[in-house]
Amino acid sequence: MAAKPFQITVEEFRLFHTIDRALYSLLVVELRRDPLESMQTLALWIWLERTRFNDIIRKILSLPQFLINELADEAITCLKCIEDNRFLLSTETGEIPLTQSLMAKEFSLLFFHENRDSATSGIRKIVTEVCLKALTDIMEKALKRSSEQTLTESKLAMVAPLAESFLIERIAQLGLGCDASPKRMKGHGVPCEERTMFVTFSKGYPVAEVEIREFFTRIFGDCIECIHMQEVKSHEQALYARIVFVTPAIIDFILNDLPKAKFTINGKHVWMRKFVPKNGNSSLAYMLPQNPPETI
Repeated sequence: MAAKPFQITVEEFRLFHTIDRALYSLLVVELRRDPLESMQTLALWIWLERTRFNDIIRKILSLPQFLINELADEAITCLKCIEDNRFLLSTETGEIPLTQSLMAKEFSLLFFHENRDSATSGIRKIVTEVCLKALTDIMEKALKRSSEQTLTESKLAMVAPLAESFLIERIAQLGLGCDASPKRMKGHGVPCEERTMFVTFSKGYPVAEVEIREFFTRIFGDCIECIHMQEVKSHEQALYARIVFVTPAIIDFILNDLPKAKFTINGKHVWMRKFVPKNGNSSLAYMLPQNPPETI
């Protein structure tokens, strides 16, 4: 009598790929990246791990979230290089510096260009045989959440006039209206670090200073004393900034007794918390942290 073929259940298959599921969940749930694009990203990393680089998934999971997010951005660049043989090519490792550092050896987009055929077939096979079987439940939840968020934003747009009226009423109660006196505009002598918030932006979704100013001016009136954006080169994106408000009451209103707040400015996520000078030294109030996280 012939033996029955050994079969693995869906639960067992997902258990075997626990570490891959953990990384995918981080990408689409914690970092809110596109579920389908993230599946390709994970397949690329698994392909690299299977071909010549050991323990990549585990190494990536050990990193801070903001670095994982940047690694995912670099993975998208690698996928574009694989998919398009006309992709602008250079052998400089600086194009994907985090990926090159992860591999711990000389590595550049040239590797993907020279291995386009094997990478294409290998990634496609991993998506079919691994990702679609091990990650579908996570992907479906992420896609559902995304559609619900879109619906919620549509509903918010419908009730925006009512919400704005409520905000105006609360602002009036706090004395934060547009008819601010020169004395209030100088913060009543309150040190600037007590009127400052630290703001971070998502990589790939640049927020301009004018967008920040218009957003808060629309709510609070002429409420900003100054904005200090991260200093970057002309072709780079600022990932963080510091906003000095005219009064600490605005910070209390924004945080509403919470440690941090999240806003959407022109469809782009912005995270805010109260600025805390390093070592409690107020003379550092105008210095930005050297290595801020992607989100706070």
